Amino acid sequence: MSIPEQGSVSDAQQASPMRLHLPTVPEALASLLRTVVVALFLLTFVLQPYLIPSESMERTLLVGDFLLVNKQVYAPPGSMARLLMPYREVERGDIVFFYHPHPPFLVKRVVGIPGDRLRIEDGRVTVNGAPLDEPYAAFEPAARNLFRDDFPARVYTDPAVDPTWWKQMQGLTRNGELVVPAGQYFVLGDNRNHSTDSRFWGFVPRQAIVARPLVIYFSLARPSTTDVQQAADDKLGHDRELSARLTGFARWKRIFHVVH
Repeated sequence: MSIPEQGSVSDAQQASPMRLHLPTVPEALASLLRTVVVALFLLTFVLQPYLIPSESMERTLLVGDFLLVNKQVYAPPGSMARLLMPYREVERGDIVFFYHPHPPFLVKRVVGIPGDRLRIEDGRVTVNGAPLDEPYAAFEPAARNLFRDDFPARVYTDPAVDPTWWKQMQGLTRNGELVVPAGQYFVLGDNRNHSTDSRFWGFVPRQAIVARPLVIYFSLARPSTTDVQQAADDKLGHDRELSARLTGFARWKRIFHVVH
């Protein structure tokens, strides 16, 4: 009787089919439950999607950008998120999502933190006596606005300014500078000439700040009413080729772009 050579497969082994393990119903349900739990955890404590609806943060964020935001980085003391994930305080230069009465959420950039002395001259921000380095700021063409461009203003010149904020601002102005009180933050849109922000309605309380943008996960090509210097991938193409028409609905180069 011959002995199969080492490494060879016997006829019996060749004849038996490979058996794949199919999950049972309890196993499948357990796997689905784990997926749902992880997804709910991420959406509750870490990530949440948002859509940018306006031009106030151009060119950092464009109309049609879909964002994932980090909800735990600014978690309040005592929250479960602080026990599970790293966190830090709000810093000058951060882009933040925060509660606001109209609409319920806004996104702006922090330029003044508690204790800062702030003023704006001809649209340029000065903090604590030094010009603020703002490579992200855009100044699209707009009619001059004395209240918007030179802040804090001495004269009530813009009907868009909240009257309550105007009175509060007068009491917080020292030597032509606005002093940011404890627990409050002064925010501006990067598109400085086309943003309704702290200049018009006041500070953002610390407890209203809920998240920080993390990454652009998709971006629909949408026309801008203010940005006259759009990048090539920010415009709908006029190419008649079919491929251009099929791909022109999105800004593909912005997908997975980290926000800062």
